[in-house]
Amino acid sequence: MNHTVNQGRTRSTASDKVYYTVSGILLTFILIAVSYPLIFILSASLSSGDAVSSGKVMLWPVDLSLEGYLAVFKNKDIGGAYLNTLFYTVVGTFINVTLVMTCAYALSRPKVMGRNFFMFLFTFTMFFSGGLIPFYILLKDLSVLNTIWAMVLPGALSIYNMIIARTFIQSTLPGELLEASKMDGCSDFRFFFSFVLPLSKAVIAVIALFSAVGHWNAYFSALMFLNDRELYPLQIILREILIMNQVDISMLIDPELQLAKANTAAVLKYSLIVVATVPILCVYPFIQRYFVKGVMIGSLKG
Repeated sequence: MNHTVNQGRTRSTASDKVYYTVSGILLTFILIAVSYPLIFILSASLSSGDAVSSGKVMLWPVDLSLEGYLAVFKNKDIGGAYLNTLFYTVVGTFINVTLVMTCAYALSRPKVMGRNFFMFLFTFTMFFSGGLIPFYILLKDLSVLNTIWAMVLPGALSIYNMIIARTFIQSTLPGELLEASKMDGCSDFRFFFSFVLPLSKAVIAVIALFSAVGHWNAYFSALMFLNDRELYPLQIILREILIMNQVDISMLIDPELQLAKANTAAVLKYSLIVVATVPILCVYPFIQRYFVKGVMIGSLKG
C-alpha cells in the first residue's frame, strides 16, 4: 500500500517536472519574441544613422550615438506635440476617473431612483451608436472641433470602466458602513470622499491606467477633429514620420547631405518611439500591484 502511494507521488512529481520544464521553455520563447522588438528599437535609437540604415543593428547598439534623441528634442513640432499629449493625458484621465467614480457610486446605491433605467441606458450605448458622421456633426454643433476639448470630452465616460467601478464598490463597501456613517451625521458627499475614494484605490488605479494609455495613444480623434497643427498630439507626428514618411529630403541636391538626412530620419523613428513609450512604462510599475486586484474584483463579481 505504501509502495503504491509512493509510486503515485513519484509519478506526480515527474509529471510536474515535465510540465514546469515545457512551460518554462514555452514562456522563454514568448519572452524572447516579445522582448526582441523592444530591445531592437532601443538599440537602434542609440545607434548611428548609418548603422541603422545599413542594417548593422541586430541586438546591441552600433556606433553609440544620441543623434536621434537630439533630433527629436530639436524639432519644434515634436516638442509641442509632446506637451499637448501630456496635457490631453492628464486632463482627460482626470475627467475620466471623476465621471466614472461619481457615476459608479450613484449606481451602486440600491435606493437610487431610476437606477435600473440609467444602467440600461448606459449599457445600451455600448452596443449601439449613431456612427462617425452624426458624432462629427454633434461636435461641430457644440463648437468643440479644432479645440483641446475634442481630445478629452468625447468618450469622457467609459461605460466599461464604470461597470467595473460600480461592481467594485458594491462588493467592497457594505451598505452597513453608509448607514452607520449617516447615523453620525455624515453626508453622501463626505462619505464619497472620506470612505469610497480611499477604499477604491485599486479600481481607481486601473481606471487611471486604462484612461491614460488611451489618451496617450490616441491619434484617430486628432486626425478627425483637429486642423490646427499646434494642437496635434505626439501620435500624429509619430504617424507622419513612421507611416507617411514626411521627412523632407527630396529638395536636397547634395547627395552626401541627402544621405545624412536619410540616416537621421531612420534613427529618428526609433528615438521617437522610445520617447513616446517611456512615460507609460514609468507609470505602470507604480500601479501594477493594484492592477490585477482591481480588474479581477470588477470582472468576476456582480
